[in-house]
Amino acid sequence: MKIRMLSVFVDDQRRALEFYTNVLGFQVKHNIPVGEDLWLTVVSPDEPDAAELLLEPAGHPAVKPYRDALRADGIPLAQFNVEDLGAEVARLKGLGVVFTMEVTDVGEALVAVLDDTCGNLIQLLQDKPAANTESPGAD
Repeated sequence: MKIRMLSVFVDDQRRALEFYTNVLGFQVKHNIPVGEDLWLTVVSPDEPDAAELLLEPAGHPAVKPYRDALRADGIPLAQFNVEDLGAEVARLKGLGVVFTMEVTDVGEALVAVLDDTCGNLIQLLQDKPAANTESPGAD
């Protein structure tokens, strides 16, 4: 079993397209008109055939209370892995991205949380290298 697609509800698909591609660096996989909305997915340029992120319109009545509750509690809706969190945060801040949580060491990873300008908090995560668990001199 593999993850094929995940959804992020967005207030404005065109603004989300701008943010997720030109700011975060994803690339468009599908941009298909469906009535007044779009079937709009983005992927990592490093893994274009991996999981897609659907930038889904937030019009369903259940979305607003759900996202409002998450934001009020500071809970990110999605998480994206990065190689160098410090460099990525600096790059994004240079583009005007607002962070609601600065780089924080949480033990096995470093995390930071940003506002995607489309109604969501997004967590960026950098895994720390696994500690060497072998005892010295063991062969």
